[in-house]
Amino acid sequence: MLQPFGFTQYESKVYEALISVNEPLDATGIVKRSGIPRSKVYEVLQRMSEKGMILESTVDKKRQYTALPIESTIDKLKSDFEANVEHLRNVPITEAPSDDRVWTLKDDQSIQAVQKEMIQGAKDSIIISGWADDLRVHLPILEQFDRNGGQVEIHTIGELDTSIANVSILVPNSMHQTLERSRTLIIDNQEMIFAGIEQNAWQAIQTQSRPLVTFFKEFFYHDVALTEITKKYSDTILEDPSIRELLLKLRY
Repeated sequence: MLQPFGFTQYESKVYEALISVNEPLDATGIVKRSGIPRSKVYEVLQRMSEKGMILESTVDKKRQYTALPIESTIDKLKSDFEANVEHLRNVPITEAPSDDRVWTLKDDQSIQAVQKEMIQGAKDSIIISGWADDLRVHLPILEQFDRNGGQVEIHTIGELDTSIANVSILVPNSMHQTLERSRTLIIDNQEMIFAGIEQNAWQAIQTQSRPLVTFFKEFFYHDVALTEITKKYSDTILEDPSIRELLLKLRY
């Protein structure tokens, strides 16, 4: 019950044992209902008391315990979380020198969070590509950056309704069977992150390496160029089976 909030298995079991009854329990009752070893129960109860998760009382020289009510527990956990977030936000960060190492990152939520932070830190330019439903998550920040005079260039797979002028749109059709989900983000021509799906899970690389930033920037314009050329000359290009087959093998 409480393990997702940072409590140990034993702490969670103590809380569950106490919250599931309408009367206080002593240590013996807690051991019976929770399955915690008797040798550990007092140590766990002490920790839960210090964390403010249980109430204690002495009746007839016997120590009894009851759980903090559910709604009070929810309020406490929210307050603790917000306090921890504020503490994390205020941790002093030393300005890091340019780093040409390539970092790997997994988990879609983490990748999205890093992308958001990179976009918010942009000073001059943002180059971004991806599928429209992914890009919409960041669209308000991108549009604000554009309104403030920053340079924003977008390549999107699927229609994207935006006030940003510099947008290249590829609308997939039945011939684009090899299209794979990916995301490219380049900030101020100095830092980039590229994400794709590997074994049904998102993975990404992030770096400030100048050669890689340049490579992915050129790759972005490669996608844009192919999209615009194909749109403008589709009737001519796609009439040639060999050219059509070659084009549809490309990632764009």
